[in-house]
Formats: sequence, C-alpha cells, structure tokens
Amino acid sequence: MEADDVSVREQIFHDRVRETIICVLLFICLYILSYLIITHFKKSAEFVSDDSEDATVNRIVLWLCTFTLSVSVGAVLLLPLSILSNEVLLSFPHSYYMQWLNGSLIHGLWNLVFLFSNLSLFFLMPFAYFFTESEGFVGSKKGVMGRVYETAVVLLLLTLLVLGIVWVASALLHHSTAQESLYDMWEYYLPYLYSCISLFGVLLLLLCTPFGLLRMFSITGSLLVKPRLLENVEETVSCALFEEASLSRKLTKGASCWINLNVEAVKRQFLRVQARRIALEMRRRASPWQRNLGYPLAMLLLLALTVVSVLMVCFHVLELLFDETAMPRGMEDPHLGTASFSMFGSLGAAVQVVLILYLMVSSVVGFYSSRFFSGLLPRTQDTTLTQIIGNCVSLLVLSSALPVFSRTLGITRFDLLGDFGRYNWLGNFYIVFLYNIIFAGLTSACLINKVTWAVQRELMRAFGLHKLPLSVCRSTIPFKLLLANGLSKIQ
Repeated sequence: MEADDVSVREQIFHDRVRETIICVLLFICLYILSYLIITHFKKSAEFVSDDSEDATVNRIVLWLCTFTLSVSVGAVLLLPLSILSNEVLLSFPHSYYMQWLNGSLIHGLWNLVFLFSNLSLFFLMPFAYFFTESEGFVGSKKGVMGRVYETAVVLLLLTLLVLGIVWVASALLHHSTAQESLYDMWEYYLPYLYSCISLFGVLLLLLCTPFGLLRMFSITGSLLVKPRLLENVEETVSCALFEEASLSRKLTKGASCWINLNVEAVKRQFLRVQARRIALEMRRRASPWQRNLGYPLAMLLLLALTVVSVLMVCFHVLELLFDETAMPRGMEDPHLGTASFSMFGSLGAAVQVVLILYLMVSSVVGFYSSRFFSGLLPRTQDTTLTQIIGNCVSLLVLSSALPVFSRTLGITRFDLLGDFGRYNWLGNFYIVFLYNIIFAGLTSACLINKVTWAVQRELMRAFGLHKLPLSVCRSTIPFKLLLANGLSKIQ
C-alpha cells in the first residue's frame, strides 16, 4: 500500500514538473516573439542616450512591455490551443507521445494567463508608465532606485484609491458581501475589478469587430492586385506616365514664377499621379493568375468567414431561446478527449479556430481604425515608449476578453476555464442575448453596405462613370448611358 502511495506521489510530481517545463518553454517562445515585435516598432533614439539612467529605465520598461505583450498573445491562443488539444486527443486517444497533453496542463495555462493578465494590468503597466515619468523625490539621491521609490509610492496611492472606489461600488451593489469580504482582496476585489475591465473589453470587441470586419476587405484589397473589368492597362499606364511627365516639367521649369499655393497643389497632384502610376505598373507586371484569381479568392474567403460568423451567432441566438446550456459558463475540469466541441467534428473545430483568430485580427484592425484610438497605431522604428505602453494595455484588454467574447457569441462550445468563467454578468440571459443580437445586426449591416457599395464602385469604374463630375447623381445616370459606355469599352 505504501509503495502504491509512493508511486502515485511520484507520478504527480513528474506531471507537475513536465507541465512546468512546457509552460516555461511556451512562455519563452512568446516572449522572444513579443520582443521582436516591440523592437521592430520602438524608437531607437530613446535607448541610445547620453544619460545612462534614462537608458536603463527605458530598457526596464521595455522588458515589462514585452512581458505584457507575451501574455496578450498567450490569451489569444488559449481557446485555439484548447480546441486543437481536444481534437488531437480524440484522434490519438492511446498515443504514448500525447500523454503530456491533458486537461491539467490546459487548465494550468488558463490560470497562468489569468494571473499574469491581472499582474500586468494592475501592477506592471502602471509601474512602467509612472517609472518613465518619475524623476525621484526632491532632495533624495538621484538614480534608478530613486525613481523606483517614487514609482512605488505613487503606485501604492493609486492602488488604495482604486480599491476604495471598487469597495464603494461593490458596497452599493452587494452591501453584505462587501462588508464580509473587506480584507479578502485577492479572492473578491481583484476578480471583481478584472470582471469590470473584462466587461469593458467585451464591449470594446463588440464595437471594434464589426468595423474591423469591414476594414479587412479594404486592407486586403490594397495589398493585392485588383482585376479591372474592360480596362486597357497599357493605355492607362501610358496616360499616367504622360501626366506625370507633364507635372514634373511644370515643377522643374516654372515653379519660380508661381505662387506657393499653386506649387503645393501641383506637388500634391504629382504625388497622387505617381502613386497611381506605381499601382498600375504593379498591376501590369502581375501574372494573369495573380491579377484575375488572387483578389477574387481573397475577397471570397473574407466574405465566407464573415458570413459563417454571422450565421453561427444567429444560430446561437436560437439556442439561447430554447437551450439553457447555450449560456456561457465556467467549468473546473475540461475533460479533454471525450467528445468534440463541434457537431461537425475535427473540420468544425478547425473552422472555430480560424474564426476565433479572424475575429481577433478584425477587432485589432477595427480598434486602430477608429478615430479615438488611431493615435496609438504603432509606426516602424518611430513609436515612443509611452505609445508602446498604451498599445500593450489595449491589446491585453482585447486579448483577455477574447475567450469570453468567443464563448458569448457561440463561436465555440468550449466552456471557460478557471476564473474566466466567474464573471457574474455571464449568467445574465438578457445581457448575453442582447449582445448576440447587436453583434449580428452590426456585422450584417456593415457587410451588406460594403458588398453593395463595392459592386457599385467597380461597375462605375468599369464603365468609366467615375470620371463624371461629383454633381452628377448616380441615380440620375440612365441605363442607356451605362450600356453605351460598356459597348464602347469593349470595342
């Protein structure tokens, strides 16, 4: 009996060691990837300074931002890794090489991401911001430690202020619970505060994702070569070259006798013509397959992903009306390898993973495309340290809300693990139902608007009607004019 107890304890010890090694290796990979991303955008002048103290502070803040960004990437990969792990265990149930992939490992990853998200959001990022702004107390010894002391004091005062506000809010909503848990900060106040921030992140995803889905079509179209119906590319390139040469001669020969306003106007027109000429030359050099097949396939793929997302949300709305298990909830034991989380098996699980990643990319695109957050958009080798901190906090809020967002919309049936499923508002039917309705409505409206306007714009360009003056209304263009222009283009 004692030998059996020893073997069980040894097995538990080996499992814990193996899970720790896997988590550490995974985090190291994410940290290296995050460091490469941040160094690609950071302004190098802030880290090459005559003041060694400022350079040291900037390097410490850079490490904290890298840690936060790696946690954000880990939060994005939580659901895809969990779904894929379940499908792998279903495909290889008795494989010796897959024994390390179990529910305990996945549950531990969810708990670690939740812990590090709280740590980064409430301590590391505020510390990094105040650390960059600190100069040390007046009269104290200058140096890095003086800045650390000032940052720690400011962060402590801020923590007391935030906890006081949270306690007052919880006392107004749950009077008895707040009094009983006055000193239970870790078990009550931090999860409550993180639940409020997660709710804000889910609402932000609700607004950014439909707009990002719309912007994905424009961004993909700008990266690929568009096919043009009834267009002679060689003739268009020749016209653009002639116009560019004419504007260049005006700038070089007659600039001295013009007023500055006209010179600036001609320069702007020259840059527009030059950009148009470069785009036309790229289209001319592109192969027929790339020009006529690549763009339509990419657009069809984006359209299919968006339509499938809307249909899954609409189906989830019907499930909410008739099935109580469709509500998002938390579970303690994931029970991986027992059943697929999709009714279509491995193919459906793969579609779920693609949709989750697609929605995350779309939400980031929509976030940076909005007028309120466009100033945070990072620029290559020209992003200040304060902007990096703001980007890391924003991405952490969005990514940590992604599992709740995906489960609330019914993109996956994989229930939330650990503290991600402890949010009180997840059990409110009206909030979840209204959330699904708003997302389906906004996404459908954006999709219909984008498709109809894109088709109309391409037809206008194909028939040459885009050259008409702006005062001509589209609805007043007769059908005979469309037909006559189309026939002339074909001839």
